[in-house]
Amino acid sequence: MKTSTTKSSLGIAIATLLAILATLTINALSNFFPLKGANIGKISNTVFQGVQITPANYAFAIWGLIYIGLIAYGIYQLRPVQRRDPTIGRASVLLIVACVAQIVWVYLFTMRLFWLSVVAMLVILLALIGAYLQLGVGKVRVLRDRQWLAHIPFSIYLGWISVATVVNIASALYSSNWDGWGINGTYWTAIMLVIATIIAAIVAIKRADIAFTCVFIWAYVAIAIRQLNNPIILITAVASAIVLGILLIFSRNKTIKSIAD
Repeated sequence: MKTSTTKSSLGIAIATLLAILATLTINALSNFFPLKGANIGKISNTVFQGVQITPANYAFAIWGLIYIGLIAYGIYQLRPVQRRDPTIGRASVLLIVACVAQIVWVYLFTMRLFWLSVVAMLVILLALIGAYLQLGVGKVRVLRDRQWLAHIPFSIYLGWISVATVVNIASALYSSNWDGWGINGTYWTAIMLVIATIIAAIVAIKRADIAFTCVFIWAYVAIAIRQLNNPIILITAVASAIVLGILLIFSRNKTIKSIAD
């Protein structure tokens, strides 16, 4: 029984690393050899040029950091000690689900099946939320190696996918020529920013998660830069970033004081 369990945990660990590398490879290939002649960036900048909640192009460089973190996690969870940890095992299984869904998302988005891509994005989001909760990010004190090689990579990935989900839904609505129930697109963008800020604020307050919250701040600054000529979105994005920064500082100070006590 023990040998069978050991082989199973090793299989999951190897599958996790392979899933991460496969996702990275598919994303790279989709940029260089897009299925319909336009990669994700080009589609975002042409078909969805009018989607006001899309961050400035430079913001997507965060994918480099995400993949560095995921590869670091993939190597970390291969260690014998981590393979024996059921928490890491469950998080890894959920990460495999997220990776597979992301590969599917790339295919659907580049094929311009935008509403189906939203479904795939939601699968990624739910899988990452599950892994985040399994790891107890911001709720349990862990050694530094787990903090940097497991918690932070999942925090950054989940933070960006949370932002991407909002952008993906907005893009799908835009592709369907949704009229916003008569509400101006600028106001809808501001509303979506506020809703996303509330979600991020809950995480900042409850878990004092620096990495997760900073991803939202990064995205909001990029949205503000892209919308410099739109005062409503500019002010909303900047104000949201400031609020999240203040809440994060407050929650971190509260956490440090609690540990000291």
